[in-house]
Amino acid sequence: MRVLVTEDDEDLRIAVEAALRAAGFAVDVAADLPEADEALAVNAYDCVVFDRMLPSGDALEYVHNRRRAGWPVPVLFLTARDAVADRIAGLAIADDYLLKPFAMRELLARVGSVCRRSGAGVEPDSVLRHGDLVIDEARREAWRGQRQLALTGKEFIVLRTLIAAGGRPVHRKDLIAAAWDELVPPTSNVLERVVAQLRRKLGEPPVVVTIRGVGYALG
Repeated sequence: MRVLVTEDDEDLRIAVEAALRAAGFAVDVAADLPEADEALAVNAYDCVVFDRMLPSGDALEYVHNRRRAGWPVPVLFLTARDAVADRIAGLAIADDYLLKPFAMRELLARVGSVCRRSGAGVEPDSVLRHGDLVIDEARREAWRGQRQLALTGKEFIVLRTLIAAGGRPVHRKDLIAAAWDELVPPTSNVLERVVAQLRRKLGEPPVVVTIRGVGYALG
């Protein structure tokens, strides 16, 4: 899942980015609304995290204007504005509203919940299946037959993306976009390393097929 974090406090922005990456999310960051606007113009996100009060204005108004234009991406607000009226106004526009200071574990849980509301590639019950492979998106669990797989965050996202494709080939650039961010160059072999680790964990018979010149698919 790919997340955009817009926060002008550099220390907090770095901490949130690090925590999300460690949890397996692909993360882009912005320090203000113009930077967020630029990122949203070129990338697709499963959710966006906004600090409400930014140097260029209130992110609430920014999101409200985008919503009026039909923008559907789920949004989580981070803010120190704890008045009841502020919370009501925020929840009328966004999907969640987390007050500062907050526990990082709670932020991770809320971001995961908000991202799932985008519904990208996920069945309504959050379970994806391919042969004897099963992924439970809500629980972030993966199984092959009766064996639960101990996957890293990146391995989970790559497998989920392949299952969601229903056996169709997935281009390597699309797998990189799903699991990483612009800090990973397209020529990097990081995807190949993750796929190799994933194949070892999936075991026999082999299920991840290399499509030469394209990427990977599930056989």
